[in-house]
Amino acid sequence: MTMTPPPQRGGLGDWLLSRTGLATAVAVAILAFLIATGHRAHLLGALPYLLLLACPLMHLFMHGGHGGHGSHDDTQHDRQTRE
Repeated sequence: MTMTPPPQRGGLGDWLLSRTGLATAVAVAILAFLIATGHRAHLLGALPYLLLLACPLMHLFMHGGHGGHGSHDDTQHDRQTRE
């Protein structure tokens, strides 16, 4: 008679629902709240600079969606300016 191993449960979802996973999630949530409230002045002080930094980064990374600046058809515009 051969014995088959029991089915493996494992996985992140099972661990999060265990006692250890729930305790870890609660501890991380409490620590995140304490750090956020303790350093609120630092975070809010950096917010204007982060917004200014976001503008050029969005310009660089989001122009790929419409082909950049080189996809315009300038041949018709050139003909109209010559006439």
